Amino acid sequence: EASYASIPVIALCDTDSPLESVDIAIPANNKGKESIALLYWLLAREVQYLRGSLSRSQEWDVMVDSFFWRDPEELMRQEEMDQGLEETWVATKPAVAEDWNAQTGGEDWAAQGAGDASWDAPAAAGGDDWGAPVQAGAEGQNW
Repeated sequence: EASYASIPVIALCDTDSPLESVDIAIPANNKGKESIALLYWLLAREVQYLRGSLSRSQEWDVMVDSFFWRDPEELMRQEEMDQGLEETWVATKPAVAEDWNAQTGGEDWAAQGAGDASWDAPAAAGGDDWGAPVQAGAEGQNW
């Protein structure tokens, strides 16, 4: 209908979009609602630049979230769920705080001591030598 009235058609086109009556095709992902909202945000910002009401060095204070469409009933359900979750969280909160500094019966690692072990000492099985021949028991492993 727009082509009959000589109205230019601008379209957000994906790779599989037909371009028969399209005058200006903007390559974009037109499948997801978030991507379309982002494209509208970019177009609205560019219009503000072209009108001169917003300079290129100035950031636009409008958030992309303003362009997302949200179902009002879904928002109300989400708020009710959040409120119910908050009430259950407050109801199940423990009355007594745990003491994180209390000893729990585990061993004290500092008291065990490291013995004669040193970080500079070679490994007991000679594991530092990568060029050493393979041990006899390791032949059956198919690495």
